[in-house]
Amino acid sequence: MLSLGKSRAGRAIAAALALALAIAPARAQAATQATDAPAVQGPSAQPLSMQPPSAQPPSAQPLSAQPPSAQPADAPHPAVALAAVYRREVDRRLDVPPAERAAYAAALLGALQAGAVRIDRGQFVLLVDRSAFVQAAMVWWVDPDGAAMLVGASPASTGRPSGFEHFETPIGVFEHSLANPDFRAEGTLNENGIRGYGDKGMRVYDFGWVVARRGWAPGEQEMRLQVHATDRTRLEPRLGQRASKGCVRIPAAMNALIDRHGVLDAAYDEALAAGRKLWVLRSDRVPSPAAGRWLVVVDSGRSARPAWSPAPRAPTREAAAAGGTARAC
Repeated sequence: MLSLGKSRAGRAIAAALALALAIAPARAQAATQATDAPAVQGPSAQPLSMQPPSAQPPSAQPLSAQPPSAQPADAPHPAVALAAVYRREVDRRLDVPPAERAAYAAALLGALQAGAVRIDRGQFVLLVDRSAFVQAAMVWWVDPDGAAMLVGASPASTGRPSGFEHFETPIGVFEHSLANPDFRAEGTLNENGIRGYGDKGMRVYDFGWVVARRGWAPGEQEMRLQVHATDRTRLEPRLGQRASKGCVRIPAAMNALIDRHGVLDAAYDEALAAGRKLWVLRSDRVPSPAAGRWLVVVDSGRSARPAWSPAPRAPTREAAAAGGTARAC
């Protein structure tokens, strides 16, 4: 885990994102002009030649917790194939404009560079903008040449920086590894009647202990950083605002897609190839040769909410009364 926080690297990420957002309109001409295409170019990327999205899933037959195999020569680009699945299976999506895609691509590549992360092959990365005016999670594909393609984006909720036992989700680059094994939600209700990790069987991605700013008192201390689904009825409709205790909440459909297609499972695939058995992996898993391992959290520092990332609807009076004091990660 590389926690950048207030370090020089963390400041470099913030500066890179601010610069990227400032020059995004100029870069929009370099980005794709098709509003439904997932691809943008990073600041040093070469143009990519990609096949159009396929109407079929990336693999015709599901594999049972197996490491990925080599793709056929005529297989669609992994990012294009997964983008088609994302549009088909994830109902809560954000339509990030080309100029914004270019800005986030620059921020993502800058964060990986600042974190001394070497991208040795094309792979997926999960990018989160913790800005109070964005609150979005995005699946990206990056390659060693600096190309970056957006697969899909959805509303998220990061840490609410106020209240007891609440933390501001830290900025940084965090590795998903077997040093902090994932687990699956039990689907039980807490004392407030909330399924904090979502429905039974939802995967909880664990990134270990990280240092974060406390929301109830000055200073920092360790918190457990996780990415997970949340209560589908009472909390998922509120995604798009800061609400968690420090974790990153994402829609259940996005969680299921990342899980089934092994988006962040590079370390798990390596363990499978070495002969390990991992109970947490789905039996209908479709592993990807582009599996990655990195979670990148940035803050775009906006002062207003962009049209493409609307605020969640205010809950009804009954829902607010039932869930207003709900406590969940």
